[in-house]
Amino acid sequence: MRESDRVTLIRREALAIDPVPASRVLLGSVLEVDTPDGPIGVKLVEVEAYRGGDDPASHCYRGKTARNAVMFGPAGHLYVYFVYGMHFCANVVTLHDGEPGAVLVRAGEVVTGIDLARRRRPNARNDSELAKGPARLCSVLGLTREQNGIDLTDPSSPVRLLAADPDEQVEVVSGPRVGVANAVDVPWRFWLAGSPAVSAYRRGAKRRPA
Repeated sequence: MRESDRVTLIRREALAIDPVPASRVLLGSVLEVDTPDGPIGVKLVEVEAYRGGDDPASHCYRGKTARNAVMFGPAGHLYVYFVYGMHFCANVVTLHDGEPGAVLVRAGEVVTGIDLARRRRPNARNDSELAKGPARLCSVLGLTREQNGIDLTDPSSPVRLLAADPDEQVEVVSGPRVGVANAVDVPWRFWLAGSPAVSAYRRGAKRRPA
Protein backbone atom coordinates (compact mmCIF):
# COMPACT_ATOMS: atom_id res chain seq x y z
CA MET A 1 0.00 0.00 0.00
CA ARG A 2 1.25 3.45 -0.86
CA GLU A 3 1.52 5.88 2.02
CA SER A 4 -0.66 8.25 -0.02
CA ASP A 5 -3.51 5.72 -0.02
CA ARG A 6 -4.16 6.53 3.64
CA VAL A 7 -2.74 10.05 4.03
CA THR A 8 -4.07 13.32 2.64
CA LEU A 9 -2.14 15.03 -0.14
CA ILE A 10 -1.19 18.66 0.39
CA ARG A 11 -3.60 20.92 -1.46
CA ARG A 12 -2.32 23.41 -4.01
CA GLU A 13 -3.97 26.27 -2.11
CA ALA A 14 -1.92 25.44 0.99
CA LEU A 15 1.26 26.08 -1.01
CA ALA A 16 0.07 29.18 -2.91
CA ILE A 17 1.60 31.42 -0.23
CA ASP A 18 4.92 33.08 0.45
CA PRO A 19 7.75 30.51 0.57
CA VAL A 20 8.69 31.43 4.14
CA PRO A 21 5.39 30.30 5.75
CA ALA A 22 5.16 27.54 3.12
CA SER A 23 8.40 26.14 4.55
CA ARG A 24 6.62 25.43 7.83
CA VAL A 25 3.75 23.78 5.94
CA LEU A 26 6.25 21.44 4.27
CA LEU A 27 8.11 20.39 7.41
CA GLY A 28 6.84 16.97 8.44
CA SER A 29 5.22 16.31 5.08
CA VAL A 30 6.25 13.25 3.06
CA LEU A 31 7.61 13.36 -0.49
CA GLU A 32 6.69 10.00 -2.01
CA VAL A 33 7.80 8.53 -5.34
CA ASP A 34 6.51 5.46 -7.19
CA THR A 35 9.30 3.21 -8.49
CA PRO A 36 9.35 -0.18 -10.24
CA ASP A 37 10.42 -1.62 -6.89
CA GLY A 38 7.59 0.00 -4.94
CA PRO A 39 7.02 3.40 -3.34
CA ILE A 40 9.71 5.25 -1.44
CA GLY A 41 8.92 8.19 0.82
CA VAL A 42 10.92 10.75 2.75
CA LYS A 43 9.59 12.85 5.62
CA LEU A 44 10.90 16.40 5.16
CA VAL A 45 12.85 17.62 8.18
CA GLU A 46 14.81 20.53 6.67
CA VAL A 47 13.87 23.08 3.99
CA GLU A 48 14.94 26.51 2.69
CA ALA A 49 12.75 29.32 1.33
CA TYR A 50 13.61 31.29 -1.82
CA ARG A 51 11.65 34.21 -3.24
CA GLY A 52 12.06 35.95 -6.59
CA GLY A 53 13.14 39.49 -7.43
CA ASP A 54 13.76 40.53 -3.82
CA ASP A 55 15.96 37.52 -2.98
CA PRO A 56 19.47 37.69 -4.49
CA ALA A 57 20.09 34.04 -3.51
CA SER A 58 17.16 32.86 -5.66
CA HIS A 59 17.41 31.40 -9.15
CA CYS A 60 14.66 33.88 -10.15
CA TYR A 61 16.39 37.01 -8.91
CA ARG A 62 17.23 38.14 -12.45
CA GLY A 63 13.99 37.03 -14.05
CA LYS A 64 12.47 34.11 -15.89
CA THR A 65 14.61 31.70 -17.92
CA ALA A 66 14.14 28.26 -19.45
CA ARG A 67 15.87 26.77 -16.41
CA ASN A 68 13.78 28.43 -13.69
CA ALA A 69 10.41 28.68 -15.50
CA VAL A 70 8.76 26.12 -13.21
CA MET A 71 9.41 28.43 -10.23
CA PHE A 72 6.89 30.89 -11.68
CA GLY A 73 4.03 28.56 -10.88
CA PRO A 74 1.53 27.31 -10.40
CA ALA A 75 2.20 26.24 -6.83
CA GLY A 76 2.54 22.57 -5.96
CA HIS A 77 4.83 21.61 -8.81
CA LEU A 78 8.36 20.20 -8.46
CA TYR A 79 11.32 22.30 -9.60
CA VAL A 80 14.42 20.14 -10.15
CA TYR A 81 17.79 21.54 -11.20
CA PHE A 82 21.30 20.21 -11.75
CA VAL A 83 24.17 21.70 -9.75
CA TYR A 84 27.98 21.40 -9.71
CA GLY A 85 27.78 19.15 -12.77
CA MET A 86 26.89 16.14 -10.61
CA HIS A 87 23.87 16.60 -8.32
CA PHE A 88 20.14 17.21 -8.58
CA CYS A 89 18.23 19.36 -6.10
CA ALA A 90 14.45 19.54 -5.73
CA ASN A 91 12.12 22.38 -4.74
CA VAL A 92 8.41 22.71 -4.11
CA VAL A 93 6.95 25.70 -5.99
CA THR A 94 4.91 28.18 -3.93
CA LEU A 95 3.08 31.50 -4.40
CA HIS A 96 0.62 32.33 -7.19
CA ASP A 97 0.94 31.56 -10.88
CA GLY A 98 3.36 34.04 -12.45
CA GLU A 99 4.97 35.02 -9.12
CA PRO A 100 8.23 33.14 -8.48
CA GLY A 101 8.95 31.33 -5.25
CA ALA A 102 9.97 27.88 -4.08
CA VAL A 103 11.16 25.88 -1.11
CA LEU A 104 14.28 23.74 -1.41
CA VAL A 105 13.87 20.33 0.23
CA ARG A 106 17.18 19.95 2.04
CA ALA A 107 16.90 16.78 4.11
CA GLY A 108 14.54 14.06 5.24
CA GLU A 109 13.98 10.78 7.05
CA VAL A 110 13.06 7.73 4.96
CA VAL A 111 9.65 6.47 6.14
CA THR A 112 8.65 4.23 3.21
CA GLY A 113 10.84 1.85 1.18
CA ILE A 114 13.78 1.79 3.58
CA ASP A 115 15.35 -1.28 1.93
CA LEU A 116 15.24 0.38 -1.48
CA ALA A 117 16.74 3.55 0.01
CA ARG A 118 19.61 1.54 1.49
CA ARG A 119 20.31 -0.07 -1.90
CA ARG A 120 20.36 3.33 -3.57
CA ARG A 121 22.67 4.81 -0.94
CA PRO A 122 24.94 1.88 0.01
CA ASN A 123 27.67 4.15 1.38
CA ALA A 124 25.45 5.79 3.98
CA ARG A 125 26.82 5.04 7.44
CA ASN A 126 23.34 4.83 8.96
CA ASP A 127 19.71 5.41 8.02
CA SER A 128 19.73 9.05 9.15
CA GLU A 129 22.27 9.82 6.40
CA LEU A 130 20.24 8.31 3.55
CA ALA A 131 18.58 11.65 2.67
CA LYS A 132 20.72 14.05 4.70
CA GLY A 133 21.28 16.93 2.29
CA PRO A 134 19.50 17.99 -0.92
CA ALA A 135 21.61 15.91 -3.32
CA ARG A 136 21.29 12.77 -1.19
CA LEU A 137 17.55 13.31 -0.88
CA CYS A 138 17.17 13.48 -4.66
CA SER A 139 19.43 10.45 -5.08
CA VAL A 140 17.47 8.28 -2.66
CA LEU A 141 14.15 9.28 -4.26
CA GLY A 142 15.51 9.00 -7.81
CA LEU A 143 14.56 12.58 -8.73
CA THR A 144 16.13 13.98 -11.92
CA ARG A 145 15.22 16.51 -14.60
CA GLU A 146 12.61 14.03 -15.81
CA GLN A 147 10.48 14.98 -12.80
CA ASN A 148 10.93 18.73 -13.29
CA GLY A 149 7.50 20.36 -13.43
CA ILE A 150 5.55 17.37 -12.10
CA ASP A 151 2.39 18.15 -10.10
CA LEU A 152 2.85 17.02 -6.50
CA THR A 153 -0.81 17.66 -5.61
CA ASP A 154 -2.25 15.25 -8.20
CA PRO A 155 -3.26 11.90 -6.64
CA SER A 156 -2.37 10.10 -9.88
CA SER A 157 1.12 11.64 -10.03
CA PRO A 158 4.12 9.29 -9.61
CA VAL A 159 5.60 11.90 -7.25
CA ARG A 160 3.31 13.17 -4.51
CA LEU A 161 3.45 15.41 -1.45
CA LEU A 162 1.59 14.06 1.57
CA ALA A 163 0.46 16.42 4.31
CA ALA A 164 2.17 16.36 7.70
CA ASP A 165 0.39 14.75 10.63
CA PRO A 166 -1.52 17.67 12.23
CA ASP A 167 -1.41 15.96 15.63
CA GLU A 168 2.36 15.56 15.74
CA GLN A 169 4.00 17.97 18.16
CA VAL A 170 7.17 19.40 16.59
CA GLU A 171 9.61 22.20 17.32
CA VAL A 172 10.67 24.23 14.29
CA VAL A 173 14.05 25.98 14.31
CA SER A 174 15.25 28.58 11.82
CA GLY A 175 18.62 29.96 10.75
CA PRO A 176 20.65 31.14 7.74
CA ARG A 177 20.51 29.19 4.49
CA VAL A 178 23.37 26.83 3.67
CA GLY A 179 26.16 27.69 1.24
CA VAL A 180 24.53 30.63 -0.56
CA ALA A 181 26.74 33.36 -1.99
CA ASN A 182 24.21 36.17 -1.49
CA ALA A 183 21.87 37.05 1.41
CA VAL A 184 23.97 34.71 3.52
CA ASP A 185 22.47 35.77 6.85
CA VAL A 186 18.80 35.65 5.89
CA PRO A 187 17.23 33.11 8.33
CA TRP A 188 15.09 31.24 5.80
CA ARG A 189 16.29 27.72 6.57
CA PHE A 190 13.85 25.76 8.73
CA TRP A 191 14.26 22.36 10.34
CA LEU A 192 12.70 20.02 12.88
CA ALA A 193 14.58 20.14 16.17
CA GLY A 194 16.12 16.85 17.20
CA SER A 195 16.06 15.12 13.82
CA PRO A 196 19.36 13.33 13.14
CA ALA A 197 18.79 13.77 9.38
CA VAL A 198 19.18 17.57 9.43
CA SER A 199 22.25 18.52 7.40
CA ALA A 200 25.28 20.31 8.81
CA TYR A 201 25.33 24.09 8.50
CA ARG A 202 27.90 25.56 6.13
CA ARG A 203 27.98 29.33 5.88
CA GLY A 204 28.18 30.73 2.39
CA ALA A 205 30.80 33.26 1.36
CA LYS A 206 29.53 36.77 0.72
CA ARG A 207 29.90 37.68 -2.93
CA ARG A 208 31.85 40.85 -3.55
CA PRO A 209 30.18 43.55 -5.68
CA ALA A 210 31.33 43.53 -9.30
